[in-house]
Amino acid sequence: MENTEKIVDILKDVTGLDNVGNDKDQDLFASGILDSMATVEVLVTLQDDFGITVPVSEFDRSQWSTINKISDRVKELE
Repeated sequence: MENTEKIVDILKDVTGLDNVGNDKDQDLFASGILDSMATVEVLVTLQDDFGITVPVSEFDRSQWSTINKISDRVKELE
């Protein structure tokens, strides 16, 4: 499974929304899909599933705001 598909699956699991992933450039924060609690859950799952570490001190919402950006960050950290 490609990174992006896996990220979409994680977002669907965390948010319970089936239409997440229709627009890979949709701002997940501005659209209300992710709040702070969901963001933590997504990050923990990304760390577990991809074997990456996302230091909270380096977390910048603007770099994690879309599915495409999350995919790019995961690739950088893998």
